[in-house]
This record gives sequence, C-alpha cells and structure tokens, in this order.
Amino acid sequence: MGETIQPGLFGDDPQAGEALAGATVEPAPVAGVRRVFWPNRTQIELHPRDLDSLLPEGHRARLVWAWVERADLSAIDASIRAVEGGSGRTAIVPEMLFALWLYATLEGGSALALARLTQAHDAYRWICGGVSVNYHTLADFRSAHGEALDGLLTESVALLLAEGVVSLKRVAQDGVRVRASAGAASFRRQATLEDWLQEARTQLEALKGQVEEDPGAVNRRRQAARERAARERQERLERALARLPEIKAKQGKPREEARVSSTDPEATVMKMGDGGFRPAYNAQFTADTASQVIVGVEAASVGTDSGPRTPMREHVEGRYGKHPEEWLVDGGYATHEQIEQAAAHTAVLSPVPKARDPETDPHARKDSDSAAVAAWRERMATEEAKAIDPQRAATAECVNALARQRGLTQLRVRGRAKVRCVLLLHALAHNLMRTVALAPRLLGYGGGAPGQPVMAT
Repeated sequence: MGETIQPGLFGDDPQAGEALAGATVEPAPVAGVRRVFWPNRTQIELHPRDLDSLLPEGHRARLVWAWVERADLSAIDASIRAVEGGSGRTAIVPEMLFALWLYATLEGGSALALARLTQAHDAYRWICGGVSVNYHTLADFRSAHGEALDGLLTESVALLLAEGVVSLKRVAQDGVRVRASAGAASFRRQATLEDWLQEARTQLEALKGQVEEDPGAVNRRRQAARERAARERQERLERALARLPEIKAKQGKPREEARVSSTDPEATVMKMGDGGFRPAYNAQFTADTASQVIVGVEAASVGTDSGPRTPMREHVEGRYGKHPEEWLVDGGYATHEQIEQAAAHTAVLSPVPKARDPETDPHARKDSDSAAVAAWRERMATEEAKAIDPQRAATAECVNALARQRGLTQLRVRGRAKVRCVLLLHALAHNLMRTVALAPRLLGYGGGAPGQPVMAT
C-alpha cells in the first residue's frame, strides 16, 4: 500500500502542500531477481511405508490374492526344479505369478505392460511384495501351464457347485472372434511355404555347425536364442504345410491354391463383427445361466459356430460328471446331428430356422426328422421355450462383452494351445469376480449366505 503525504513536507509553498495533501505514492520497485517457490521434481523423497498399507481393505488385488491362496497350484509347483541345497536360480512362487496374471486380466494388459506395472503400480507392487519379475518369466508362465489352468477352472466351478451357487441346470454357449497375432500378408501357398521351410532348415543346421566348429565364437545365450528362433520358425512352417489339406477341404480349393499363415498356422481368416475378414480364433465360452459362472472354455480354429458345440458339451460333462438339463445356443450351433447326440441327456434350446415358404410352419415335424429333431421343433414352439431363449443373450453375450472389456480384442500369443491358456485366464478371472459377488465366504470375506455381495475397488 502507498504512503499518505502530509502537509508541510514540501517547503514553504502552501499551494503545493494543499494540492498534494492526502495523495499516495507507490513504493519504487526493488531491482533484482524475484524470490518464488518452483516445483522441483528431481529431488529424492523418502516415504517410509510398508507395501501392505498401500491398498485398502477389500481392494481387488487383495481379493485376487485371497482367491489364489485357496487355489490348488500343486501341478505348477511340481514343475519347479530349484530345491533347497541344490544349484540353479531360485524360482518365483507360482502364487505370485498367477495372481499377477489374474489381476492383469481383470484390468487388461500385455506381459510387457505387466512387467512395467510391477515397478510402478501400487496394486502390482503389493502382489509382488518386493520380488522382481521380468517380461520373459511372465510370458512363459502364461502359456506354459495349460493343463494346470484347465484344472483350476474345474476346481473353481466345483467349489461353487458345492456351495449351491452353480446348478448346471441350464447353460448358455456363445463364441467371440478374437483377432489373431498374425497379419494377412503371412498367408502363403504351398510352394512358398516349402521354400521357406527349406531355408529354415538350412539356417538351423548352419547355426548348429557354427557352435560345433568354434564354441567360443559367439555368446552362448545369444546363440541359444538364435537356434530357438530358427527351430520355432521351422516348426511353424511344418505345421502350416500340415494344415493345408484341412484348409483345402474347407475352402474347396486345390492344395496349391490354399493359403496358411506362416506366423500362426492355426489362425483362420474369419468374418469379424465389423464385416471385415481377418486372421482370428473363435473363443467359445459356456456359462451357467443362474450365476453367469463360466463352466467351459475352448479355442476353435473354425469361423462357424456349428462345430464347437459337441466338443464343448463333452468337455463340460467330463469336467463335472453332470449333464446340463438344457443347453442354450444360437441358431448357428444346432445342427440335426448335434441335437441327436445331446438328446439322451440334454435338451437343446436353439431357434428353429425360418422356412423358405412363409406359409410353412418351421416347427412342424418333417418327414426326414428323427425323433430328437422333431422333439426339438416341438419344444421351441412352446411359450416356455420362447421365455427361456432370452437368457442365452443375457448370459453368454454378457460374458463375451466382459471379456472384451478386459482386453480380449487382440491376441498376443500364437498357436491354439497358448490361445486357450489366455482364454482360461479370462475364465478364471471372471469366475473369481463371480465368487466375490455370490460366495464371498469362500474367500474369507463375510459370513452370510451365498449371494451376499462384496465391494471390490
């Protein structure tokens, strides 16, 4: 604020004193560099906090760990070679790797992104508990334990069956086509594949001969990686050539004209949801309609839905020793042959295709129909079947939509066996959250009846 000027301070001139009386004068600016606070983001700060205090109670990562602690991972433990008193690098406990992938599946992400998050994200750091993990370890774990993951899916559903949450009275199946890790340009004809296979064999033999002639010429680890890459390329090309007869039969083309991907031989060009054609896999999920728990998973290499239904039904029956009473599928699944195969134990509920003649009743029995097919037509004409049919979309399509939201839009692995591991992780992550919602006491949360919800952030 300025200073007030008082009379009598300007000599003997009374008029000047009267004119300036009561006026204010601002202080002169001070020369120099201004003094302010600037943020310094390079300074090191120490925050003494334990990892357990980073996450609140009921956090999703804690729920994942509670679920993993109760899972039987003995099949994965058996693959660990490092033992007390022995040589070799100490292995990472499978529970941690499994929990990381389950949480990453719920959040969506790749192995490379997951490796970064274990250093930067509190939830992933909490799961690791100070144990360092790299990209290769995470990627290998995801695709190396298909049988163990399959057994864990059976175990997760069996626990919910015992709790009465899952009944398997009525199940719904639907597929979702997922973009494969292969480009359209990787599809080649037989002549090109044979030439590339010969080149791959020559390269592999040259790499082996290089080590035999001069073992110290190259770094051992680098040489082993080169040999592994050449060997995998040769195996992919051999599988691509072996699949040509199957593609020829499906497309009705000569063997010389059929094309197979040299990157992922088991990927098939399929029509996607946007109408385009791209290499993909047909991910099949079967879920219990009462609980939306996934009870069956399969990775199909065919674009049509008529093929995967019978294998899925057999898988579900073999897993739990129980035949679902009703099987809800879309119109593309129910062929007459499959309806007949399931008729002994399961009633198929699938829309009956419309007749070409608008005056013909599609639900009326035809002369060529078997007893099972005729019963299916009659069943689908009832009001009860029409009321049940919407449950298919409410269950199977909801499961597929959740998988899409969790990142099942682009596969980052190659080969049907590895793709199935990814689908099993999605199914296990989905069932984990259904367990949290329907039977939290299985995880040690709450003590109420099944169906009591638990909030997970």
